[in-house]
Amino acid sequence: MTQLEELRAVVREFVAERGWDQHHNPKNLAIALSVEAAEVLEHFQWCSEAESFTLPPERKKAVADELSDVLMGVIRVADLLDIDLAAAFAAKMAENRSKYPPEKVQGRAVKYTEL
Repeated sequence: MTQLEELRAVVREFVAERGWDQHHNPKNLAIALSVEAAEVLEHFQWCSEAESFTLPPERKKAVADELSDVLMGVIRVADLLDIDLAAAFAAKMAENRSKYPPEKVQGRAVKYTEL
């Protein structure tokens, strides 16, 4: 069993123990993902770029908690839609490598359509 499969099993058990299956559908979870991602942003809203790399321990813990909520949501949506996240990630990275060849994007922050 891969780590992602283990995490999926943990999330399934957590949801089942609380009777939340009735509330979990891809649409509702996608909305929740957006909210959780916004909660990550809150921790960086008023800090400088430099400060964002040196968060105090309590804020870093809060960011870790919010990122974990995002990860839980991603895992849950993938589970409900029967998406193999590891395979999907590998395929997407291959696509990204093709879209963003190092020799064309080195040091540049541009979208692939602008290359």
